[in-house]
Amino acid sequence: MLGVMAGTLKRIGGIFQAKANKVLDKAEDPRDTLDLSYEKQLQQLQKVRRGVADVATARKRLELQAQGLQKQADKLQTQAKAALQQGNEDLAREALSRRAALGEQLAELKTQHDQISEQEQKLIDTSQQLQTRVEQFRTKKETLKASYTAAEAQTKVGEAVSGISDSMGNSGQAMQRAQDKIASMQARAGAMDELLASGALNDLSTPVDDIQKELDKVTATSQVDNELAALKLELGAGAGAGGSRGGAGEAAALPAADQGGSASGGGADS
Repeated sequence: MLGVMAGTLKRIGGIFQAKANKVLDKAEDPRDTLDLSYEKQLQQLQKVRRGVADVATARKRLELQAQGLQKQADKLQTQAKAALQQGNEDLAREALSRRAALGEQLAELKTQHDQISEQEQKLIDTSQQLQTRVEQFRTKKETLKASYTAAEAQTKVGEAVSGISDSMGNSGQAMQRAQDKIASMQARAGAMDELLASGALNDLSTPVDDIQKELDKVTATSQVDNELAALKLELGAGAGAGGSRGGAGEAAALPAADQGGSASGGGADS
């Protein structure tokens, strides 16, 4: 049971670490990282330079100390010579003895001076090599930063172009929908105009009340009756075409009778 829990916790820890690394990778700017690394290298180079300065100071101090001892030794040499000239051999021996002790100190200082000088030279070489590396890193850093900036700009331009393409595609679809809607509305408007022209629909610009509707019905009915009477008359005329002669005689006689009646009436009047 404990083993299962430990394995689960380990997996959870790995997941969190992976998520954190992903967030850090997204938030990290390589240019800032390169600049930080360059600053750290400059700090290390500055430490080496301070070390070189410290060693050079120690070397200079030994040189000054050696110069002082050498002056003392030269002075004792002069004093021993003067004492010997005065016949004071013991005093001359004491001066030479002290000079010998100073000589030992000078020898020891020289050994230390040589060691420090060697160490100083090594630090100078190291400083120069580090300076060269730092300058190379700075050049490489600026090159990488420029490349990253160019790549970043190219990526943003590509994303912008992609966004414009998507927007244009959506705009094209919107324009097509608008054109379809306009065509549909134009077709509907044309149909409405045709219906209004044919009278199938009332023109809303001239509203009609109930009385007007009734009058329109009467007018329409009268028009239908007139058309029906005309048809009956036309059909009746066609049916009587066979007896047209007899009818003509009768028609001729009728006027004669009418004339006779008129004449007789006229005579009566007279």
